[in-house]
Amino acid sequence: MNVASDPKSLLSAEANLAAAHASATGLLTVDLDAIVANWRKLEKTAVPAECAGVVKANAYGCGAEQVSRALANAGCKTFFVATLDEAQVVRSAVPASAAIYVLDGYFQNSGETYAKINCRPVIGDLNELAEWDVFCRRAGWNGGAAIHIDTGMNRLGLAVGEAQAIIPRINAGDHGITLVMSHLASAELLNNPHNAKQLAAFREVASEFSGVPAALANSSGIFLGPQFQFDLVRPGAALYGINPTPEADNPMQPVVELKARIVQIRHVERGETVGYGGTWTARRPTKLAIVAAGYADGYFRAASANDGTRGAEVVVSGKRCPIAGRVSMDLIAVDVTDLEKNAARRGHMVTLIGEGITVDELAHHFGTIGYEVLTSLGRRFARVYKGGEAKVEPPALAAEAPVAAEPAPDMATPPPVPSEAPSADKA
Repeated sequence: MNVASDPKSLLSAEANLAAAHASATGLLTVDLDAIVANWRKLEKTAVPAECAGVVKANAYGCGAEQVSRALANAGCKTFFVATLDEAQVVRSAVPASAAIYVLDGYFQNSGETYAKINCRPVIGDLNELAEWDVFCRRAGWNGGAAIHIDTGMNRLGLAVGEAQAIIPRINAGDHGITLVMSHLASAELLNNPHNAKQLAAFREVASEFSGVPAALANSSGIFLGPQFQFDLVRPGAALYGINPTPEADNPMQPVVELKARIVQIRHVERGETVGYGGTWTARRPTKLAIVAAGYADGYFRAASANDGTRGAEVVVSGKRCPIAGRVSMDLIAVDVTDLEKNAARRGHMVTLIGEGITVDELAHHFGTIGYEVLTSLGRRFARVYKGGEAKVEPPALAAEAPVAAEPAPDMATPPPVPSEAPSADKA
């Protein structure tokens, strides 16, 4: 079902949703224009470096297909995902000329898929590099790959010494390496000395990859200064409104709004308890709105309230109201006693994210970070996209397996790809 992109239609989006998807208990709105605005701000901050877009984990829960298409239309030419399945989704949404890097790298027998959809592995192990070389040689494929160097994260990547050992390959030419990169471990902490150590290590080794573009900065790394930006920056969280500078005000626009429906209004007397475990006790006659959202939807149990601790808040009819009791799998109770008589009614939507409640604020109540909040938002919510392709999507009943994307009509057809050799034959 489509909704016009005119901002005046946003009020009708919820009405259309209610009419067409009466069973939907929540509404997640993603502002594609805000994502594009955030990307352009980051691009401007990083000039002259190229600004890529990290769209892994379904674009941080915001919709990889929709976000990738919007970013590509805005001029983004390079995308990062975590897996080949994610790469297939993104390839279907962006031009054939766009570069797609797969951060989890190359696995045996995955070469055919890399060639079919024209994407590039991020290689962080010498054995992995040898396997990739075998595939490329036997298939005649020259689609390129990135080299990931570990400069202190101790997660993925070649050790600095291992990276230096392949410098002769770079100097020999025709090496097939299109990017050399590393990842900052503490970029959100402006004065953390680990940042300078990683920068020095990466600068030294990257300088030996003559003619190969270099990338170090993630979202927060962009704001550490030009020396961290190199040839390409890789923002992820900041695109989606998460604060990349937690020690200062958030420079990014908010992207998501989450609403959930009131399914019942009920009254409890003073001294009665609410929710599992009876951990919250009414100190007065209390009016509760029972809202259809819970930890199965990514609204974490850690946001609960008890007699000694105030939990998260939601916005009901423009006013903040506190959660009462424990968040359960599908429901939360909200204290709406202080609202006017008819301000909270069965069927009304309340705001869980938006109207001043930020993803980062909610992450604080959850005891986590904004990344986890966004990527945990459940698929039981119907989704509305503002800007770009403005439309309503019904809630997903079950996760669908990604479908391999065929090369776009204008994509250069890769050479025939033979089956890969058994592992015993791999270098």
